This record gives sequence, structure tokens and C-alpha cells, in this order.
Amino acid sequence: MQAIVRACTAEGWPARVAAIIANRPDAEGLAFAQENGIPTAVIPSRGKTREDFDAELAAEIDRHQPDLVVLAGFMRILTPEFTGRYAGRLINIHPSLLPAFPGLQTHARALEAGCKIVGATVHFVTAELDHGPYVVQTALPVRDGDTPETLAERILPLEHIIYPRAVRWFVEDRLVIAEGRVTLTPRADGTSDSQDSQWLFGEDV
Repeated sequence: MQAIVRACTAEGWPARVAAIIANRPDAEGLAFAQENGIPTAVIPSRGKTREDFDAELAAEIDRHQPDLVVLAGFMRILTPEFTGRYAGRLINIHPSLLPAFPGLQTHARALEAGCKIVGATVHFVTAELDHGPYVVQTALPVRDGDTPETLAERILPLEHIIYPRAVRWFVEDRLVIAEGRVTLTPRADGTSDSQDSQWLFGEDV
């Protein structure tokens, strides 16, 4: 979340972060948001059904009228009603090369499976967990002696590159979803740069 906020400001995106919403009052992102003048809200989830919580969350989101909803460290499974409400404008990042290893403990499962390459995926969110259309992926090779912790540490800097990149493409209206695939269109002026790639390989990160 912090990487996205900083990129939005530093790179002069045609966008602003409307609000930061958490389900825990102690979420670290809330303090960061307040320090940067971003409105915040807390919608507690404890003791509520998934449907009731998602309805409250959606009401708070809609109050800010965002064009895009970004999940960043929000570790909850969302209801089909919620994902359908924001279809095509709800994105998440997952620490694996989807469709491999959806769900939790991705790095441990990748090592157990003997994977030689691991990574992360930014994707649109659908009702099926970690299976929405992919926006951008990043990968790096597994090293001898890697653990789930070292993989997470090495992949995180790449996540901080691809997630802001995906958000920027969305706010620039450059992402097209068709038949379950995401295409990156050229900029309005027809130019492109080195960041216009839906793949990032970080061999030495």
C-alpha cells in the first residue's frame, strides 16, 4: 500500500488515493495514511458474518466513489456479492506465479514442490480465490538454501514494482479484459517505455 501511495505522488499519476480502509484498528497502514493526509476508516470484522462485513465494507468504499479498489495486505476471502459489485475494478497481489499455489503458504508449497522459479501476480479479483485475470507477473529463480522466509524477502521488492505499475495502468485506462485475459494498450499519445511490460524477471534481486 505504501509503495502505491508513494508512486502515485512521485510519478504524478492522474489519480489520488481516496481512502485507506482496514478491518483492524491496529493495522500499520492506517498510521501511514493519516501521516500522509489520506482519509481512513476501520470496519471491524470480528463477530460478523462474512456477508454482513462485506456489506459494511462496500458501503464505506462506495462513500468514497473510487474507480479502483486495491487489496493490499487484506487477508480475507470476499463474498461473490462483493467481488461482483466491483468486477473489473478490484485488484489484488498474490505471492506466487498463478495459477500455481493459490491460497496461503505459497513459498513453502513452492519449495516442497521443487519449483525452480517463483514469483508474484497482480490480478483482477473474482469470486474464485486467486483466479482472476492476470495483469502483471514477476519471477525470480530459487537459490540453493532458500527458505519460505528468504523467498518472501527477495520477492517483496519486485511486488513493490509491479503492484504500483498495475495500478497506474488502470488509472491510465490501459487495461482491457477480454475472454479472461488482460491486454495492456498503448498510451494515448502512442508512446511506451521500459515499464510497459506485463512481465518482470528479477534474477539478481
